[in-house]
Amino acid sequence: MTGGPGKAAHLMDMNTPSPALSGLEPLISVDELSDYLGIPVRTIYDWRLTGHGPRGLRVGRHLKFAVSDVAAWIDAQREASAPGDLPGA
Repeated sequence: MTGGPGKAAHLMDMNTPSPALSGLEPLISVDELSDYLGIPVRTIYDWRLTGHGPRGLRVGRHLKFAVSDVAAWIDAQREASAPGDLPGA
């Protein structure tokens, strides 16, 4: 399920459709993560092999990502690349 730009803009403000699921954290697919980050799906799978991407989980044969794990991974990327966070800076 791929879409145009903004397809995964709901990443930080997802609403679950059913009241019965309101206590569960939203999950996004590889395609949604790819659209959100603006990178190829293949890159996400490569990151999983090398341990560089956000934590994922398998639901059957489908790879999913918890919104909080993606947000935490993005924050970690920002912190690691901030000039004041570099050793000796």
